[in-house]
Amino acid sequence: MSPKPAATRVTSSQVAKLAGVSRTTVSFVLNDVPHMGISEETRERVLGAARQLGYVPNAAARSLVSGATRTVAIVTPHSEHLKVDAFIPRMLAGVNDTCHAHGYKVIFEPIIDTGRTGGGFIEMVDSRRVDGLIAINTPRIDDVHLARLASEGFPLVVFGSQLIEHTNIYSIDVDMREASRVATRHLLSLGHRKVAYLGFASDEYHGVTERLYGYRDAMREYDLGSEFERIGFADFSAQSGCDAMEAMLDRGPSFTALFAGNDTIAFGAMAALRKAGLRVPDDIAVVGYDDIPLAAFAAPPLTTMRTSPYEQACEASDLLVRLMAGERPVELHSMMAVPLVVRQSCGSPVASTIPPSTAAGGSGAKSGLA
Repeated sequence: MSPKPAATRVTSSQVAKLAGVSRTTVSFVLNDVPHMGISEETRERVLGAARQLGYVPNAAARSLVSGATRTVAIVTPHSEHLKVDAFIPRMLAGVNDTCHAHGYKVIFEPIIDTGRTGGGFIEMVDSRRVDGLIAINTPRIDDVHLARLASEGFPLVVFGSQLIEHTNIYSIDVDMREASRVATRHLLSLGHRKVAYLGFASDEYHGVTERLYGYRDAMREYDLGSEFERIGFADFSAQSGCDAMEAMLDRGPSFTALFAGNDTIAFGAMAALRKAGLRVPDDIAVVGYDDIPLAAFAAPPLTTMRTSPYEQACEASDLLVRLMAGERPVELHSMMAVPLVVRQSCGSPVASTIPPSTAAGGSGAKSGLA
Protein backbone atom coordinates (compact mmCIF):
# COMPACT_ATOMS: atom_id res chain seq x y z
CA MET A 1 0.00 0.00 0.00
CA SER A 2 1.53 3.31 -1.03
CA PRO A 3 1.90 6.01 1.61
CA LYS A 4 -0.72 8.74 1.75
CA PRO A 5 0.65 11.93 0.21
CA ALA A 6 1.24 14.81 2.62
CA ALA A 7 -1.38 17.54 2.59
CA THR A 8 -0.32 20.56 0.53
CA ARG A 9 -0.24 23.81 2.50
CA VAL A 10 -2.71 26.40 1.23
CA THR A 11 -0.94 29.63 0.27
CA SER A 12 -1.99 33.25 0.45
CA SER A 13 -1.73 33.35 -3.36
CA GLN A 14 -4.51 30.79 -3.59
CA VAL A 15 -6.66 32.83 -1.20
CA ALA A 16 -5.97 35.96 -3.26
CA LYS A 17 -6.92 34.18 -6.50
CA LEU A 18 -10.19 32.85 -5.08
CA ALA A 19 -11.12 36.22 -3.56
CA GLY A 20 -10.08 38.17 -6.68
CA VAL A 21 -7.67 40.45 -4.80
CA SER A 22 -3.92 40.92 -4.49
CA ARG A 23 -1.72 38.99 -2.04
CA THR A 24 -1.04 42.30 -0.28
CA THR A 25 -4.75 42.78 0.36
CA VAL A 26 -4.96 39.21 1.72
CA SER A 27 -2.03 39.93 4.05
CA PHE A 28 -3.57 43.16 5.32
CA VAL A 29 -6.95 41.54 5.96
CA LEU A 30 -5.72 38.35 7.62
CA ASN A 31 -3.28 40.24 9.82
CA ASP A 32 -5.92 42.83 10.68
CA VAL A 33 -3.69 45.75 9.71
CA PRO A 34 -5.62 48.99 10.37
CA HIS A 35 -6.09 52.08 8.17
CA MET A 36 -5.51 50.33 4.81
CA GLY A 37 -8.76 51.54 3.22
CA ILE A 38 -10.06 48.02 2.59
CA SER A 39 -13.85 47.89 2.24
CA GLU A 40 -15.93 45.63 4.44
CA GLU A 41 -17.15 43.78 1.35
CA THR A 42 -13.57 43.00 0.26
CA ARG A 43 -12.63 42.01 3.80
CA GLU A 44 -15.50 39.53 3.99
CA ARG A 45 -14.58 38.11 0.57
CA VAL A 46 -11.00 37.47 1.69
CA LEU A 47 -12.07 35.93 4.99
CA GLY A 48 -14.59 33.73 3.19
CA ALA A 49 -11.97 32.50 0.73
CA ALA A 50 -9.55 31.74 3.58
CA ARG A 51 -12.21 29.74 5.42
CA GLN A 52 -13.21 27.86 2.26
CA LEU A 53 -9.61 26.84 1.51
CA GLY A 54 -8.69 26.18 5.14
CA TYR A 55 -5.84 28.71 5.02
CA VAL A 56 -3.60 28.91 8.12
CA PRO A 57 -1.42 32.05 8.22
CA ASN A 58 2.31 31.66 8.76
CA ALA A 59 3.13 32.97 12.24
CA ALA A 60 6.47 34.49 11.28
CA ALA A 61 5.00 36.33 8.31
CA ARG A 62 2.12 37.59 10.45
CA SER A 63 4.62 38.96 12.95
CA LEU A 64 6.52 40.85 10.26
CA VAL A 65 3.38 42.47 8.89
CA SER A 66 1.62 43.33 12.12
CA GLY A 67 4.63 43.98 14.33
CA ALA A 68 3.11 41.62 16.93
CA THR A 69 4.60 38.29 17.97
CA ARG A 70 1.58 37.05 19.95
CA THR A 71 4.14 36.06 22.57
CA VAL A 72 4.59 37.18 26.15
CA ALA A 73 7.55 36.53 28.43
CA ILE A 74 7.78 35.71 32.10
CA VAL A 75 11.07 36.85 33.57
CA THR A 76 12.60 35.82 36.89
CA PRO A 77 16.12 36.44 38.17
CA HIS A 78 17.38 32.83 37.99
CA SER A 79 16.34 29.54 36.43
CA GLU A 80 17.42 27.85 39.68
CA HIS A 81 14.18 29.07 41.26
CA LEU A 82 12.18 26.51 39.32
CA LYS A 83 14.28 23.70 40.76
CA VAL A 84 13.82 24.62 44.42
CA ASP A 85 10.80 26.91 44.73
CA ALA A 86 7.17 25.74 44.91
CA PHE A 87 5.62 29.18 44.31
CA ILE A 88 6.88 30.19 40.86
CA PRO A 89 5.77 27.00 39.02
CA ARG A 90 2.18 27.68 40.09
CA MET A 91 2.50 31.24 38.81
CA LEU A 92 3.83 29.94 35.50
CA ALA A 93 0.80 27.65 35.21
CA GLY A 94 -1.58 30.57 35.74
CA VAL A 95 0.19 32.76 33.17
CA ASN A 96 0.36 29.92 30.67
CA ASP A 97 -3.31 28.97 30.97
CA THR A 98 -4.59 32.55 30.78
CA CYS A 99 -2.36 33.73 27.95
CA HIS A 100 -3.05 30.64 25.86
CA ALA A 101 -6.77 31.24 26.29
CA HIS A 102 -6.23 34.68 24.72
CA GLY A 103 -4.14 33.27 21.87
CA TYR A 104 -0.68 34.18 23.19
CA LYS A 105 2.37 31.95 23.43
CA VAL A 106 4.40 32.12 26.63
CA ILE A 107 8.16 31.92 27.05
CA PHE A 108 9.97 31.66 30.36
CA GLU A 109 13.09 33.79 30.46
CA PRO A 110 15.38 33.48 33.49
CA ILE A 111 17.71 36.47 33.68
CA ILE A 112 21.00 34.91 34.74
CA ASP A 113 23.87 37.02 36.09
CA THR A 114 22.63 40.46 35.14
CA GLY A 115 25.70 41.94 36.80
CA ARG A 116 25.95 45.37 38.39
CA THR A 117 23.58 47.11 35.98
CA GLY A 118 20.64 44.66 35.81
CA GLY A 119 18.11 44.82 33.00
CA GLY A 120 18.92 41.45 31.49
CA PHE A 121 15.48 41.40 29.85
CA ILE A 122 15.90 44.69 27.95
CA GLU A 123 17.50 43.12 24.87
CA MET A 124 14.59 40.72 24.52
CA VAL A 125 12.13 43.62 24.58
CA ASP A 126 14.15 45.91 22.32
CA SER A 127 14.54 43.16 19.72
CA ARG A 128 10.73 42.88 19.57
CA ARG A 129 10.70 39.20 20.47
CA VAL A 130 7.72 39.65 22.79
CA ASP A 131 4.60 41.81 22.97
CA GLY A 132 4.42 41.95 26.76
CA LEU A 133 6.23 41.08 29.94
CA ILE A 134 5.39 39.71 33.40
CA ALA A 135 8.29 40.26 35.80
CA ILE A 136 8.30 38.06 38.91
CA ASN A 137 10.31 38.93 42.00
CA THR A 138 13.00 40.92 40.22
CA PRO A 139 15.80 42.41 42.37
CA ARG A 140 15.96 46.11 43.16
CA ILE A 141 18.67 46.65 40.57
CA ASP A 142 16.06 46.07 37.85
CA ASP A 143 13.66 48.76 39.10
CA VAL A 144 15.08 51.46 36.83
CA HIS A 145 14.79 49.23 33.77
CA LEU A 146 11.21 48.28 34.55
CA ALA A 147 10.39 51.97 35.03
CA ARG A 148 11.95 52.76 31.63
CA LEU A 149 9.88 50.14 29.82
CA ALA A 150 6.69 51.31 31.51
CA SER A 151 7.41 54.97 30.69
CA GLU A 152 7.83 53.99 27.03
CA GLY A 153 4.41 52.34 27.07
CA PHE A 154 5.61 48.75 26.78
CA PRO A 155 2.96 46.37 28.21
CA LEU A 156 4.36 45.26 31.56
CA VAL A 157 3.00 43.79 34.79
CA VAL A 158 5.19 43.36 37.86
CA PHE A 159 4.66 40.80 40.62
CA GLY A 160 6.56 40.63 43.90
CA SER A 161 8.41 43.94 43.65
CA GLN A 162 6.07 46.42 45.40
CA LEU A 163 6.91 49.25 42.99
CA ILE A 164 4.02 51.39 44.15
CA GLU A 165 6.17 54.52 44.08
CA HIS A 166 6.35 54.24 40.28
CA THR A 167 3.17 55.82 38.98
CA ASN A 168 3.36 54.21 35.52
CA ILE A 169 4.06 50.57 36.41
CA TYR A 170 1.16 48.14 36.70
CA SER A 171 1.54 45.57 39.46
CA ILE A 172 -0.45 42.80 41.10
CA ASP A 173 0.67 41.51 44.45
CA VAL A 174 -0.26 40.69 48.00
CA ASP A 175 0.32 43.08 50.88
CA MET A 176 3.48 41.29 52.00
CA ARG A 177 4.24 43.73 54.79
CA GLU A 178 0.79 43.35 56.35
CA ALA A 179 0.79 39.56 55.89
CA SER A 180 4.15 39.32 57.63
CA ARG A 181 2.96 41.55 60.43
CA VAL A 182 -0.02 39.22 60.91
CA ALA A 183 2.21 36.13 60.92
CA THR A 184 4.59 37.60 63.48
CA ARG A 185 1.78 39.01 65.59
CA HIS A 186 0.22 35.55 65.76
CA LEU A 187 3.40 34.22 67.36
CA LEU A 188 3.47 37.17 69.73
CA SER A 189 -0.17 36.57 70.67
CA LEU A 190 0.79 33.03 71.72
CA GLY A 191 3.18 34.48 74.29
CA HIS A 192 6.47 34.50 72.40
CA ARG A 193 8.71 37.53 72.85
CA LYS A 194 11.92 36.31 71.21
CA VAL A 195 10.89 35.83 67.59
CA ALA A 196 13.43 35.24 64.82
CA TYR A 197 13.04 36.09 61.12
CA LEU A 198 14.50 34.13 58.22
CA GLY A 199 14.24 35.73 54.76
CA PHE A 200 13.76 33.49 51.73
CA ALA A 201 16.62 35.25 49.90
CA SER A 202 18.95 38.21 50.34
CA ASP A 203 17.61 41.66 51.06
CA GLU A 204 18.22 42.77 47.45
CA TYR A 205 14.69 41.50 46.76
CA HIS A 206 11.64 43.61 47.57
CA GLY A 207 9.70 40.60 48.85
CA VAL A 208 12.34 39.83 51.46
CA THR A 209 12.53 43.36 52.83
CA GLU A 210 8.74 43.85 52.80
CA ARG A 211 8.35 40.75 54.95
CA LEU A 212 11.18 41.91 57.20
CA TYR A 213 9.40 45.27 57.61
CA GLY A 214 6.18 43.49 58.58
CA TYR A 215 8.04 41.40 61.14
CA ARG A 216 9.60 44.52 62.64
CA ASP A 217 6.23 46.33 62.64
CA ALA A 218 4.72 43.57 64.78
CA MET A 219 7.68 43.51 67.15
CA ARG A 220 7.38 47.27 67.64
CA GLU A 221 3.64 46.93 68.35
CA TYR A 222 4.62 44.80 71.34
CA ASP A 223 7.42 47.22 72.33
CA LEU A 224 10.02 44.65 71.37
CA GLY A 225 13.18 45.04 69.36
CA SER A 226 14.27 42.92 66.41
CA GLU A 227 17.86 42.08 67.33
CA PHE A 228 20.22 41.64 64.39
CA GLU A 229 21.37 38.19 65.52
CA ARG A 230 17.79 36.90 65.26
CA ILE A 231 17.55 37.89 61.58
CA GLY A 232 18.92 35.64 58.84
CA PHE A 233 18.68 35.20 55.09
CA ALA A 234 18.46 32.02 53.03
CA ASP A 235 18.65 31.51 49.26
CA PHE A 236 15.32 30.11 47.99
CA SER A 237 15.94 26.38 48.60
CA ALA A 238 15.04 24.25 51.61
CA GLN A 239 18.75 23.42 51.93
CA SER A 240 19.57 27.12 52.19
CA GLY A 241 16.89 27.45 54.88
CA CYS A 242 18.53 24.63 56.79
CA ASP A 243 21.97 26.22 56.41
CA ALA A 244 20.73 29.67 57.46
CA MET A 245 19.01 28.26 60.54
CA GLU A 246 22.14 26.31 61.51
CA ALA A 247 24.15 29.54 61.17
CA MET A 248 21.67 31.36 63.39
CA LEU A 249 21.82 28.61 66.00
CA ASP A 250 25.62 28.75 65.89
CA ARG A 251 25.49 32.50 66.60
CA GLY A 252 23.66 31.60 69.78
CA PRO A 253 20.72 34.05 69.98
CA SER A 254 17.88 32.79 72.16
CA PHE A 255 14.50 32.59 70.46
CA THR A 256 11.32 30.61 70.97
CA ALA A 257 9.59 31.29 67.64
CA LEU A 258 10.48 31.72 63.98
CA PHE A 259 8.77 33.53 61.13
CA ALA A 260 10.15 32.08 57.89
CA GLY A 261 9.83 34.18 54.72
CA ASN A 262 8.36 31.29 52.75
CA ASP A 263 7.34 27.68 53.33
CA THR A 264 10.28 26.15 51.44
CA ILE A 265 12.68 27.96 53.76
CA ALA A 266 10.56 26.96 56.75
CA PHE A 267 10.91 23.26 55.84
CA GLY A 268 14.70 23.57 55.80
CA ALA A 269 14.73 25.53 59.05
CA MET A 270 12.56 22.91 60.76
CA ALA A 271 15.01 20.21 59.66
CA ALA A 272 17.89 22.18 61.20
CA LEU A 273 15.94 22.60 64.44
CA ARG A 274 15.28 18.86 64.61
CA LYS A 275 18.96 18.17 63.94
CA ALA A 276 19.83 20.45 66.87
CA GLY A 277 17.49 18.48 69.13
CA LEU A 278 14.78 21.16 69.23
CA ARG A 279 11.13 20.24 68.87
CA VAL A 280 8.55 22.12 66.81
CA PRO A 281 6.40 23.61 68.29
CA ASP A 282 7.36 22.61 71.87
CA ASP A 283 10.73 24.38 71.82
CA ILE A 284 10.42 26.59 68.72
CA ALA A 285 7.11 27.67 67.15
CA VAL A 286 7.25 28.17 63.36
CA VAL A 287 5.11 30.17 60.92
CA GLY A 288 5.77 30.16 57.17
CA TYR A 289 4.46 32.08 54.18
CA ASP A 290 2.64 30.96 50.95
CA ASP A 291 0.81 27.79 52.05
CA ILE A 292 2.34 25.67 49.32
CA PRO A 293 0.61 22.27 48.83
CA LEU A 294 3.12 20.41 51.02
CA ALA A 295 2.65 22.75 54.01
CA ALA A 296 -0.34 20.80 55.33
CA PHE A 297 1.72 17.57 55.19
CA ALA A 298 4.81 18.82 57.03
CA ALA A 299 5.72 17.29 60.38
CA PRO A 300 4.12 19.01 62.18
CA PRO A 301 1.72 20.65 59.67
CA LEU A 302 2.90 24.19 59.00
CA THR A 303 1.09 27.35 60.07
CA THR A 304 1.44 29.82 57.23
CA MET A 305 0.03 32.77 55.30
CA ARG A 306 -2.01 31.53 52.32
CA THR A 307 -1.21 33.19 49.01
CA SER A 308 -2.82 32.12 45.74
CA PRO A 309 -0.13 32.24 43.04
CA TYR A 310 -2.19 30.59 40.33
CA GLU A 311 -5.12 33.00 40.76
CA GLN A 312 -2.76 36.00 41.08
CA ALA A 313 -0.97 34.95 37.89
CA CYS A 314 -4.29 34.68 36.06
CA GLU A 315 -5.20 38.20 37.16
CA ALA A 316 -1.77 39.52 36.16
CA SER A 317 -2.09 37.86 32.75
CA ASP A 318 -5.58 39.26 32.17
CA LEU A 319 -4.22 42.71 32.98
CA LEU A 320 -1.29 42.23 30.59
CA VAL A 321 -3.62 41.17 27.78
CA ARG A 322 -5.62 44.35 28.33
CA LEU A 323 -2.44 46.45 28.21
CA MET A 324 -1.33 44.75 24.98
CA ALA A 325 -4.75 45.57 23.51
CA GLY A 326 -4.11 49.25 24.20
CA GLU A 327 -6.20 49.65 27.36
CA ARG A 328 -4.88 51.69 30.27
CA PRO A 329 -6.80 50.72 33.44
CA VAL A 330 -7.10 53.45 36.04
CA GLU A 331 -5.92 51.27 38.92
CA LEU A 332 -2.18 50.71 38.69
CA HIS A 333 -1.59 48.55 41.73
CA SER A 334 -3.76 45.69 42.95
CA MET A 335 -2.91 44.54 46.48
CA MET A 336 -4.55 41.40 47.85
CA ALA A 337 -4.88 40.49 51.50
CA VAL A 338 -4.11 36.90 52.53
CA PRO A 339 -5.51 34.71 55.32
CA LEU A 340 -3.54 33.08 58.13
CA VAL A 341 -3.80 29.27 58.13
CA VAL A 342 -3.23 27.99 61.65
CA ARG A 343 -1.84 24.48 62.02
CA GLN A 344 0.23 22.62 64.60
CA SER A 345 3.71 24.09 63.95
CA CYS A 346 3.00 27.25 65.95
CA GLY A 347 1.53 25.51 69.00
CA SER A 348 -1.96 26.93 68.55
CA PRO A 349 -4.48 24.59 70.17
CA VAL A 350 -6.99 24.71 67.27
CA ALA A 351 -6.28 24.51 63.55
CA SER A 352 -8.18 27.14 61.55
CA THR A 353 -8.10 29.58 58.66
CA ILE A 354 -8.39 33.18 59.78
CA PRO A 355 -9.61 35.68 57.14
CA PRO A 356 -7.37 38.71 56.51
CA SER A 357 -9.67 41.21 58.24
CA THR A 358 -9.71 39.06 61.37
CA ALA A 359 -6.09 38.03 61.22
CA ALA A 360 -4.94 41.63 61.12
CA GLY A 361 -6.73 42.45 64.35
CA GLY A 362 -6.59 45.86 65.99
CA SER A 363 -3.44 47.89 65.64
CA GLY A 364 -1.17 47.48 68.60
CA ALA A 365 -3.20 44.70 70.22
CA LYS A 366 -1.26 42.84 72.87
CA SER A 367 -2.44 39.43 73.95
CA GLY A 368 -0.86 36.29 75.28
CA LEU A 369 1.70 35.86 78.03
CA ALA A 370 3.87 38.64 79.34
